[in-house]
Amino acid sequence: MSDRSHQRRPATFRLDDPGVVVTEADEAGRPLRGTIQITPEHDPSTLPVPVAPPAVARRGFPWGTLFFAGLAGLVLLGLGLGIVRLIEDLFARSESLGIMGLAFAGVTALALAVVTGREAFGLARLATIEKLHRRASRVLASDDRAESRAIVQDLLRIAHQNPQLARARAALAGHANEIIDGADMIRLAERELMAPLDVEARRLVSVAAQRVSIVTAVSPRAMIDVLFVFVASLRLIRQLARLYGGRPGALGMIRLLRHVIAHLAITGGMAASDSLVQQMLGHGIAARLSQRLGEGVLNGLLTARLGLAAIDVTRPLPFAALPPPKLADLATDLLRKKEDGA
Repeated sequence: MSDRSHQRRPATFRLDDPGVVVTEADEAGRPLRGTIQITPEHDPSTLPVPVAPPAVARRGFPWGTLFFAGLAGLVLLGLGLGIVRLIEDLFARSESLGIMGLAFAGVTALALAVVTGREAFGLARLATIEKLHRRASRVLASDDRAESRAIVQDLLRIAHQNPQLARARAALAGHANEIIDGADMIRLAERELMAPLDVEARRLVSVAAQRVSIVTAVSPRAMIDVLFVFVASLRLIRQLARLYGGRPGALGMIRLLRHVIAHLAITGGMAASDSLVQQMLGHGIAARLSQRLGEGVLNGLLTARLGLAAIDVTRPLPFAALPPPKLADLATDLLRKKEDGA
């Protein structure tokens, strides 16, 4: 029966009528026959007003930051003074030794400047890719046409040094002046530029997972497993960052590793899901493989999970037009290769 049949026809009544019953909204039960039930509405002025959380009081003077800054300055001054004294002692002993020491100091300073410049450039490139990811996410929600064109131009500049994307860059540049909505332009850029990179990224993750699975299955000690998984994970993150346009140095790798771990913590950690366990049991892995091979498969799955998180972090565009790679697909490939080799 529809709700329309339960609706009461409009009627008039007096408030002092004994047949009028006033009840609260939370009171249950049906009214008696011949009575009229009224539920008063709350006055908006008496409703609770949401109170904003109190602002956190700012801390006082940053004495800890000042301490470490002063300590770093003293260390640098001490190193500089030590180098100057060393060169003076070399000149006092022999002019040729002094010239040699001065040349070594100049080469060291030049190398330090180059390394510092490369680290700064790598951090700036990673920051640019992270900003592009956030800007693209906002455009997908707001459909801003002008901002989408700016994002496409930035993507073309980043992808300019990748020869594999020459045809994709030309196709995307041809659509830049067409009348396309902002969100559709981001999806078009993802299909043109990110599709071949996603295929290569999946291959890199699959190869790294297989390598970790094989090595940890045959290695005799757990310490070797830990070191190899750590090195393989760092290498995989660096390869994915370079694939999507980043050039991380030592500091950039530390920043990327921190972001990847944070992404893993947000999306559910590094534990294998129940579907993967069921898939392993469904393939008969527990019955056909030894304990070491089973541990190798698990380590390979964890490496693949880390690689998928690294793809989400290093990719300049969010997954909107293209489906993200699934851990189940990589696990299927890994388990199939294990079964073939068993």
